[in-house]
Amino acid sequence: MEEYIVSALKYRPLTFDSVVGQRTLTATLKNAVRSGKLAHAYLFCGPRGVGKTTCARIFAKTVNCLSPDANGDPCGECESCKAFAQGRSMSIHELDAASNNSVDDIRELCRQVQIPPQVGRYKVFIIDEVHMLSASAFNAFLKTLEEPPSYVIFILATTEKHKILPTILSRCQVYDFARMTLQGTVDHLKYISQKEGITAEDEALHLIAQKADGGMRDALSIYDQMVSCCGNNLTLEAVSDALGVLSADSYFEMVDHFINKEVQPCLVLLNNIISEGYEGGNFMNGLAAHLRNLLVARDASTLPLLDTSENLRARYQEQAARCNVRMLYRALRLCNDCDNQYRTSRNKRLSLEITLIECAQIDPDAPAGGLRPTKLAPFFTQPVAAARKQTPAAAAPQEQNKTPHVVAATPSQPAPAARVRLSTLGPRLRMATAPKPDTPSVQTTETPELQVSAVALKLTDKDLLRTWTEFANMLQLEDKAMSMRMLQMKPDTTGPESFSVTVSNEQVKTYLLQISSRLIRYLRRSLLMPNLRMDISVTPYETVQQSLSKKEIFQNYMSQNNSLQTLVDEFKLIVE
Repeated sequence: MEEYIVSALKYRPLTFDSVVGQRTLTATLKNAVRSGKLAHAYLFCGPRGVGKTTCARIFAKTVNCLSPDANGDPCGECESCKAFAQGRSMSIHELDAASNNSVDDIRELCRQVQIPPQVGRYKVFIIDEVHMLSASAFNAFLKTLEEPPSYVIFILATTEKHKILPTILSRCQVYDFARMTLQGTVDHLKYISQKEGITAEDEALHLIAQKADGGMRDALSIYDQMVSCCGNNLTLEAVSDALGVLSADSYFEMVDHFINKEVQPCLVLLNNIISEGYEGGNFMNGLAAHLRNLLVARDASTLPLLDTSENLRARYQEQAARCNVRMLYRALRLCNDCDNQYRTSRNKRLSLEITLIECAQIDPDAPAGGLRPTKLAPFFTQPVAAARKQTPAAAAPQEQNKTPHVVAATPSQPAPAARVRLSTLGPRLRMATAPKPDTPSVQTTETPELQVSAVALKLTDKDLLRTWTEFANMLQLEDKAMSMRMLQMKPDTTGPESFSVTVSNEQVKTYLLQISSRLIRYLRRSLLMPNLRMDISVTPYETVQQSLSKKEIFQNYMSQNNSLQTLVDEFKLIVE
């Protein structure tokens, strides 16, 4: 059986031209080799898996090549190149600073610096993860790094440049490696697939590249894992299932429900997604990314920011054309708020469901004062058959006339009272005139005299505080200071349709009066109380009691206690 080699090692670049995604940087290094203008210390920094150590090895091999070609690449045939390829070169040394970060390790390296190279022109030291060196090791390395022998080149590699001492940075030429682009990663995976005889869909390779997040080594590791899992045919569905990534079809379907203002299908789709084992927070992140892509796809100037395959890009453009820009923006803000609050939420699923309901009820023509809809369209309106059971004779006329259900009282049975049902979502009035289950009723087209009594709405502290807080949260976008003041206030009911609020000073009262018309209008609409009144009062200043001296305190005691005064007089005490 042939020995298996992972793709990250099997297809590791051996020349500068084969390095992926770092064309400008590799061209600079090649020019330095051709011109012979080599520095004594280099610092390669950048994210993981973008080619820092690989370029360091290619650079070390190139500067020691005895007969490089015209482009400055190593020949691969000389003794120095062969020794490097076989891992027996005495002129190129690699040190892992993560496990050799003490002062003794650096002192040993400084002793090796004094030995000239046996083959080649330079002795190259590659120190990987150099930021792991201790402060004492850095200080022991400074002098050697600043004035090494003429035949020594140091190449330092790190993923955390900010942890390197400024004294080290000033002694090195710094090269910043860029994160791998999505298309560059996909093209390299296509190249490897052709070499290995593996069939792979573009969407599947794009998904692998997105999962790698700009790291080529991560992309190759995921690619090997997918080949082991899915075989020689990588499809989008198989890769999505293997990686546990929700397919884009679910996000397209969810946004279609947003466009059509369909609340129930949104909740059903969310339930299906969670039932399949996907985590709710990841779904919300994916939905926010999908909405962002739709915003980007609406304009030709921002279309290059959409890093997807051509087929998926066409789907984004088609759906984006059917979406309102304000709807997309507000839905994106709602999803972002949900993501920020998701980790601390006790009922995580409820947070997701509320966000989806709000996204499906967004009114693009509403003013931009608040993100969340202030008026919700009716939903959950389909009756459950078991809960609302009707006879065929009574149901047929109702469907024909399309009139509200009217209950007529029989001579021996008075008409039942209408019941008011309150909902916590949107306006609170939901009135339905329905008979009691055991009350006989007949359908009639006449208008008999009904005895209907609705339950009168009464202002409560709980409802008042809830609507007061809602308005304060909406005000936060335009006046954060006043919003915070309102959240600290506590309105109190003073009557069935009146309340009062106490402020700390006249200035706060002035600010509150400036928004009082909007506030009262919102409270009246939310609480369904057209005559609601608000009284504003200022906290009276308390009289500050002057502090008394010890003598004054004692004299007060004597005025209240005659025995104490007699004691002072009898012994002729002096009160000081």
